[in-house]
Amino acid sequence: MSKKKILYVTQEMKPFTNLSEMSDIVMDLAAASMNSGMEVRILMPRFGTINERRHRLHEVVRLSGMNIIVDDDDYPLIIKVASLPGARLQVYFLDNEEFFKRKNIFEDNKGKPFDDNQERMIFFCKGVIETVKKFGWPPDIVHCHGWMTSLIPVYLKRAYKTEPLFKNCKVVYSSYESEIEKTFNDEFIEKAQINHLEEEDLASYQNNGSINLLEGAMEFADTIVTSDSSISDSLNASDNGLVKEFNFDENAELIEQYISLYNELIED
Repeated sequence: MSKKKILYVTQEMKPFTNLSEMSDIVMDLAAASMNSGMEVRILMPRFGTINERRHRLHEVVRLSGMNIIVDDDDYPLIIKVASLPGARLQVYFLDNEEFFKRKNIFEDNKGKPFDDNQERMIFFCKGVIETVKKFGWPPDIVHCHGWMTSLIPVYLKRAYKTEPLFKNCKVVYSSYESEIEKTFNDEFIEKAQINHLEEEDLASYQNNGSINLLEGAMEFADTIVTSDSSISDSLNASDNGLVKEFNFDENAELIEQYISLYNELIED
């Protein structure tokens, strides 16, 4: 029997970035998945805060060289790779000088969110899918962590729905606390319309004129995971299994819950 394939898409992970609990969760979960017999790959942005020499990043020439279109502009996509220390896991980094070279991640030195965070997100989400296509590697599970990955569910289910590589994959979206979408402007929906998507395809990402990334991801993901009971209650979807409330404060328990979820989704 072939190994089940798990693709992790995340905006942060130790030891490369450490902004929140997400960094520890993704690192521990990826290693545990591999140790349980699954085939694992990880994709994340190559932020300018990541020390390439210390972490031994190097460019993967066969994967680099694509251009990703965001709002009718072409942006070169460079792919770099490093190993997760002690885990024999490959981590692939999506890099672009325009979006990721700066020495801050989401905010400037004064704590103001970058004006182009929405464009950076669109570039990253589309770049992830195009990179996996270059891998020629069909994931059984695509597990998205954080707001920066919240377009992946709609892109996989709508923009790339005819792509054979993703035909049978299940999408898990883990929600973490963030208010970043409050800084997005009314051009977000238009800019996010890749590969012939229409505005109505992204309607669930809008709520009363504002952007709501969680509601959008929920519309297209197979499962939403949150640690916030108020979120699961407000979504009112726990009974049908779409929303799972996990304990993010206890890593060992959380990892067991995730591995069990993967097996459940794969066997479904």
